[in-house]
Amino acid sequence: MTAQSAARHRVVVVGGGFGGLYATRELSRSSAVEVTLVDRRNFHLFQPLLYQVATGALAPGEIAQPLRSIFRQRLNVTVLLGEAVSVDVAARRIVLSDGGPIDYDTLVVATGAQFSYFGHDDWARFAPGLKSIDDATDIRRRILIAFEAAEREADPQRRAEWMTFVVVGGGPTGVELAGALGEIANDTLRRDFRAINPGDARILLVEAIDRVLPTYPADRSASARRQLERLGVTVRTKTPVVAIDDRSVEVKVDGGKADGATERIPARTVLWAAGVRVSGFAHAVAEASGAPTDKAGRLIVGPDLALPAHPEIFVIGDAAVEPWKEGRPVPGVAQGAIQGGRYVGTTIRRRLRGEPTPPFHYRDLGDVAVIGRLAGVTNIPWLGRFGRTGGFLAWLLWLGIHISYLIGFANRIVVTVRWAWSFFTHGRSSRLITGQPLLPPIEEPEPPA
Repeated sequence: MTAQSAARHRVVVVGGGFGGLYATRELSRSSAVEVTLVDRRNFHLFQPLLYQVATGALAPGEIAQPLRSIFRQRLNVTVLLGEAVSVDVAARRIVLSDGGPIDYDTLVVATGAQFSYFGHDDWARFAPGLKSIDDATDIRRRILIAFEAAEREADPQRRAEWMTFVVVGGGPTGVELAGALGEIANDTLRRDFRAINPGDARILLVEAIDRVLPTYPADRSASARRQLERLGVTVRTKTPVVAIDDRSVEVKVDGGKADGATERIPARTVLWAAGVRVSGFAHAVAEASGAPTDKAGRLIVGPDLALPAHPEIFVIGDAAVEPWKEGRPVPGVAQGAIQGGRYVGTTIRRRLRGEPTPPFHYRDLGDVAVIGRLAGVTNIPWLGRFGRTGGFLAWLLWLGIHISYLIGFANRIVVTVRWAWSFFTHGRSSRLITGQPLLPPIEEPEPPA
């Protein structure tokens, strides 16, 4: 370490998602700061488009960008491939899984969240969530193998199991996944098979509460439901899941009453999009600092997004309960992490200059969920005043927003071209079966006609 770098304020950013990326970008503008960005992946992932990889519309490399390439021109930024596992708040030091310690003057925790199975972690192997590239390619394999198995399975009951898809969770990820499945079955694959009609696939979206997209206004939720149903998706609300195995999903009926009856839905493909909990490192920070957390394990931060008892530790994005409105924190969306990252980077620079630091103010830019081709819903306050809240306009806004926030100029060009080609051809060119198993477990193969 040079004398110049030793004199700089050492900031360690854990997590290269939206929050960590934008915090590091802001900090890299200051020559008074030495930034170390730690992530267990060597790339920044554009999570809102993961479901497009999972459904074959995009390839993994088109929604990811290597962190080292992003910061190669920022000489005060060091990128490390490693997993932070613990923190010593007194010594101001984090420890990586390989035992390597990193000292800090200021720590930024931006580790995001992972899916929660509400105490049923054994469900994860039957119903994968969607938080990483590995998850997306695994889900893509499961979806495509299901159609391949149905094509060759002779027994009608087992064929029906392969042709049934259940998405658990009616938030944006669940709605977009279910809509994409509807498009795959009714449009993309309709001429690809001979023994089956992909349009006969049964796609169910189950949600424990009374409507999908619960953070959207009620009329937008109702519109999303109608658009899903037009794609052939059966939406079942007030239907909590009580059991999952390799061949079925068991749900409560009668509005989810505690003493209500249950129903077994035979299905070989179940996708999880319900509930989140913080990462292991965020949990370690909470334990080491004594910081309070909410039920999901998110750390409760102050108006400056720092821990009240440890102002040198900032927590942002899905790992934090970022303050917003009375009784309502910042929603767990990309904008919350982006704005939090920018704010923390600016606040650290202000502190070093001895300037006052105003509290974090979240600006609600609204949300857009795309449901299918030329279809979607918006939750954008200013747009609602013009009476335009869904359909083609929502779909067009979604395209523009996601292109503009993609990291890397080449990725923007490639994704724009890929979407344009898919729009005109109705195709999904990344329908590759990778990972294991490569072949479906067919019990009674039917010979080709």
